[in-house]
Amino acid sequence: MGAETIVSAAANVALLLMCAAFFLTAYRVIKGPTLPDRIVALDMLTGIAIGFIAVVAVKTGFNLYIDIAIALGLVGFLATVAFARFVLTKGSMQAGEDAAPVADPPRKGARHGKQRSKGRAR
Repeated sequence: MGAETIVSAAANVALLLMCAAFFLTAYRVIKGPTLPDRIVALDMLTGIAIGFIAVVAVKTGFNLYIDIAIALGLVGFLATVAFARFVLTKGSMQAGEDAAPVADPPRKGARHGKQRSKGRAR
C-alpha cells in the first residue's frame, strides 16, 4: 500500500463522516427548539463546509481550495457575530411583544396639548 492509497482512503472516510455530521447539523437547524440552537447549528454547518473544502483540497491537490476555505471561515465568523447581536437586541422578545418601544403611559392629571406660559392668567 502506497501513501497515495492511504491518503485517498482517509479522505473518503473523512468525507463520509462529514456528510453524516452535515445531515445531523442540518436537522438541528430545521428542528432546533430555540433561535440560539439554530445559530450554533449554522455556525457548525460553516465549519463542516470548511472541512469538506479542506478534504477536497487534499484529495485533488488543488491548493486554491484552501484560500476559499479561509474566506468562508471569515464570512462564517462575521455571520455568527451578526446573528449573536440580533439575538441580544431583538431575539430575546417574548411572543406577542411589539418590536417598537412602548412610550410611558400619560400620568394622571397631565395636560395634553399646548402648555400655558407662566406669565399669563386665564
